[in-house]
Amino acid sequence: MTEHVYKKIELTGSSSSSMQEAIENAIAKAAKTLHDIRWFEVVETRGHIDQGKVAHWQVTIKVGFALKD
Repeated sequence: MTEHVYKKIELTGSSSSSMQEAIENAIAKAAKTLHDIRWFEVVETRGHIDQGKVAHWQVTIKVGFALKD
């Protein structure tokens, strides 16, 4: 098994639809410039309330990617 070294960064994605879409938006944007993304962990979830309803989600995640040799 090959050993890997990972770097971890923090991102915040947003969506007016769902927490999952907020996560997917953050990962999709990061994937445009980061290579070899391997995992994520949810750190924080926030939302905006408007007139008694959830209007917007913000999800902060940590994303890990493998460093190349």
